[in-house]
Amino acid sequence: MTAAEALVATPISGPAIDFADISLDLGRTRILDRVEFQVRAGSVHALVGPNGGGKSSLIKTLLGQMPHQGELRLSWPDAPGTIGYVPQALEFDRGLPLTVDDFMAAMCQHRPAFLGLSRRHAPAIEQALARVGMLDKRKRRMGALSGGERQRVLLAQGLVPEAQLLVLDEPMSALDEPGVRVFERLLADWRQAGVTVLWIEHDLEAVGRLADQVTGLNRRVLFDDAPTRALTPERLLQLFSSHPRITGEATA
Repeated sequence: MTAAEALVATPISGPAIDFADISLDLGRTRILDRVEFQVRAGSVHALVGPNGGGKSSLIKTLLGQMPHQGELRLSWPDAPGTIGYVPQALEFDRGLPLTVDDFMAAMCQHRPAFLGLSRRHAPAIEQALARVGMLDKRKRRMGALSGGERQRVLLAQGLVPEAQLLVLDEPMSALDEPGVRVFERLLADWRQAGVTVLWIEHDLEAVGRLADQVTGLNRRVLFDDAPTRALTPERLLQLFSSHPRITGEATA
């Protein structure tokens, strides 16, 4: 069965996303220029492009964190569901006596973290930590974890509550080999559950294996296609070597 056939056969729980003529200006600099593409409901859709190309800014427009021009539409198959977000990295004072459980409590429940895990959320948090292979390290300080282990904890917090749309900002950036296998299993689980995944990633080999669709973004969309057609040497050279000149951008 092809990925497209599997997608048709899978019950869809996540939304389709339509980025329609999205532009974003910071001061006199245009960060996004008339970005247009669609994310199919229940698909794994990768965003690739150079640093500074606007990928994270586009994600922030989706999450309602940055003002923009144009229209952004989410079409849910039923009632609007939950959106989960996994950031690229976690910035914190590594000297803090913050355990994995404390972090999960702070991120996943309304009850103050210093009171511990609530009975309501504890089973879901335990299951999430087990899925990323971090349940046995739940009492460790976050500052004592390796970069790959911290990234797995970030993946775990993105699982609580269960989301129908997941937004991932370079989740593989600090993962070790066991962590990569965990992430690939999670992607397979999300695809089987019909979750929509929008995924920023620099590992083009992983994108080629795991994504259903790839959008190349360097302030504007340079391609939007299936991985086998998108990740060609010619298209990647254009994506990573070009610096689009935007009308109205400030000159030096």
